[in-house]
Amino acid sequence: MSRFAFRRDQLRKRVASAGANAILITNPINVSYLTGFTGDDSYLIVDLDGGLFLSDPRYEEQIAMECFGEQDARGSKTPSHLEVWIRKPGELLMDVTCQKLRRSGYDSILIEGDYLSVNMHRQLSEHSGVRDLIVGDGEVEALRVIKDSLEIETLRRAVELAERVFTSVRSQLTRRLSELDVANEIDRLVRKLGGSGCSFPPIVAVGARAALPHARSGRQLIGSSPFLLVDWGATLEGYRSDLTRVVMTSKIPAKFGRVYETVLAAQQAAIAAMKPGVLVSEIDSIARDVIHRAGMGKRFNHGLGHGIGLAIHEAPRLGKNQDRPLEPGMVVTVEPGVYYPGFGGVRIEDDVLITNQGCELLSTLPREMEANQVQLLD
Repeated sequence: MSRFAFRRDQLRKRVASAGANAILITNPINVSYLTGFTGDDSYLIVDLDGGLFLSDPRYEEQIAMECFGEQDARGSKTPSHLEVWIRKPGELLMDVTCQKLRRSGYDSILIEGDYLSVNMHRQLSEHSGVRDLIVGDGEVEALRVIKDSLEIETLRRAVELAERVFTSVRSQLTRRLSELDVANEIDRLVRKLGGSGCSFPPIVAVGARAALPHARSGRQLIGSSPFLLVDWGATLEGYRSDLTRVVMTSKIPAKFGRVYETVLAAQQAAIAAMKPGVLVSEIDSIARDVIHRAGMGKRFNHGLGHGIGLAIHEAPRLGKNQDRPLEPGMVVTVEPGVYYPGFGGVRIEDDVLITNQGCELLSTLPREMEANQVQLLD
């Protein structure tokens, strides 16, 4: 059985527990997770006996390449079997989906409420023949929280790729480069070195702009301030890494040094406490307490981290009031930050795998302030 067939079998257990006959998957990331298909404009119906993949002629060959090996030599239907229906040109995907659901005779199906528009829900209600449309509770996302060995290896390589890119870019920094120049070079190198692109538009923020946690890279020159924040990641085979470093390019103010050492101590304390069974809210509190004791608590204004995988933000979320315990196979970011408007900010972010014994830091770039001081080229 392929890993995709195994995932669909695990999903069936959740469908049965919800009292539904099937689940309709419309989120492209979830379709990919359950089938291996990397295209779009496709839905997946998973019932208690099999699966029906709905797509169009543009993807017929791609589906055969990416999704099959899913049936036995006789082509017989088994619980892991994935049937494919290619809609005709001019047919609309939701119309074909409603036709297939109507012929299935399902009484109830789960739907992904976060990914269906009001109009799509109306179409299903009026034309699918299904009596009960049950809004799901993140059934596929719950499976994605725990990564299998291949996912972990892919994430490990995505982190390594991101680190190679950063190391190269950092060695080429000049005073005349802008934030946008650096961001574009990160994206170029990710692709050159084998990635499909960045995990998200890189954040390169110089000086006071580093106080914006989600700053957009602009025309500010690297040489205009003694430090810059770089938040970036690489996408490899669909999986996304996420890292942040602050680079010092000249003599730094004493205030900046205090902020940096506080953020680093908070991150180190949080990572040291990460192991199976510890609540994610406890990890957030450990980091937050370090920053609070330094008198900077009001300047840490976001959660400590989040899961990564096929999406850049996945469960679990490391934050207040999050009572889920850490489990082996989770891969999360740990990214405390302190931000002073008009002055700047520090965020240090690494990717961490929860193991049976504790945790493993997947990223290896040095975090100490001295190791992140560079001499700008002329």
